[in-house]
Amino acid sequence: MLADIANLFHGFAVVLQPSNILLMIIGILLGVIVGVLPGLGGANGIAILLPLTFSMTPTGAIIMLSCIYWGALFGGAITSVLFNIPGEPWSVATTFDGYPMAQQGRAGEALTAAFTSSFVGALFAVIVITLVAPLVAEFALEFGPAEKFSVYFLAFCSFIGMGKEPPFKTVASMMIGFALAAVGLDSVTGQLRLTFGFTDLLNGFDFLIAVIGLFGIGEILLTMEEGLAFKGKAAGINPKVVWQTWKELPRYWMVSLRSCLIGCWMGISPAGATPASFMSYGIAQRISKRGHNFGNGEIEGVVAPETAAHAAGTSALLPMLALGVPGSPTAAVLLGGLLIWGLQPGPLLFVEQPDFVWGLIASMYLGNLVGLILVLTCVPLFAAILRIPFSIIAPVILVICAIGAYTVHNSSFDVILMLIFGIVGYFMKKTGYPLAPMVLAIVLGDKAEEAFRQSLLASSGHLSVFFSNGLVSTIMVLGLVALFWGVISDLWAKLRKPAKAAA
Repeated sequence: MLADIANLFHGFAVVLQPSNILLMIIGILLGVIVGVLPGLGGANGIAILLPLTFSMTPTGAIIMLSCIYWGALFGGAITSVLFNIPGEPWSVATTFDGYPMAQQGRAGEALTAAFTSSFVGALFAVIVITLVAPLVAEFALEFGPAEKFSVYFLAFCSFIGMGKEPPFKTVASMMIGFALAAVGLDSVTGQLRLTFGFTDLLNGFDFLIAVIGLFGIGEILLTMEEGLAFKGKAAGINPKVVWQTWKELPRYWMVSLRSCLIGCWMGISPAGATPASFMSYGIAQRISKRGHNFGNGEIEGVVAPETAAHAAGTSALLPMLALGVPGSPTAAVLLGGLLIWGLQPGPLLFVEQPDFVWGLIASMYLGNLVGLILVLTCVPLFAAILRIPFSIIAPVILVICAIGAYTVHNSSFDVILMLIFGIVGYFMKKTGYPLAPMVLAIVLGDKAEEAFRQSLLASSGHLSVFFSNGLVSTIMVLGLVALFWGVISDLWAKLRKPAKAAA
């Protein structure tokens, strides 16, 4: 523990370098802009801006990208409260009480509560990462190919069984991702697979091209069809309102603590920030003495979802750092960025790259504090972005996406692929198929396949290798439980009904 504390202080020394502080501020500002623009989101913003970081050091790049994520988490609340437009999926629950508060002339109170709750949730999750990640990483050093596959299996099953989307659609999306991950050179046999004679596909589909297309272009096409119009509205925060709101917020410490625990669990599981925000809001409404007034401008209805969403969004980085398994679409994009920079997320990262890991964790502390200060002072500026017509915003985003895709390999073929993925993403969103499982499968599909095949080679083809010891058996069983969690929950509910009736 003392060694971890020393490493954390060393991480602060790395982050407090002037260049890294500047990257942190730039990242947060860009992230808030991404959060304010409906439909972009943290994963989209990071995917679009990732090519800009290729010339940076890995530590500086990840600090900037993670701060884009923190900024996006903050920015989603601005449009939710002021315009009833959730900038992020997890901000939908914030509109239930945040927008009515703004309509009642309490926009400053709602925004202060949202930003402060976001900071508290993220800080709680970062403390959890600081304390738990080294232990998880040290434990994971015992992992062989079978154990690694079991962790990937658990991640895939969690998305299927514990996600909010229909399991069939999640599996279908994941299968497409697995198929795309299999394109190119087979790492075990050296044979070409699914290239269909295209030399550009020898190295497979670059996950960055896929993500830019699926998220960036897909969202633009969807928004164009919906004909979304931005309408400006003046907004500011009075310092007196901030202090008055801060004096009131300690009354809701139990709501914050409960939301932090819900968010961390949902972020690590990995269910994600969106279900965490809805679950926290629903539980708060059920337990609160003023639950009957939720939806009419209750500050508690803003505190609960914002705290849970930020705790979930931040804690999703724990499995990525310690195990190499992302807990959210944004973490999956960051995972791809680490691989591009030659860093292998997982337990060895804490041993081989301590400066990087602890610099990132330290940047989480400082990034959230800087983000809170910036959003409290710059709300009018960010709200003014919504006055820009979508006819101007959309082409700018399209150009940024095209430049980002081209700079990956300096290939125009990648721009074509990006457009194709954009059309695929558009149709998947229209038909209700989730993109997150597909992104997860593209990023981890080849690694899961490699671990699976190595395990079978070592065991002469016997599947019993995945239940050969207590560790791998436990993880595989957890994966199966997660996969069939919906069925288990239904059976448990049916078994409890007769017991309730008898009582």
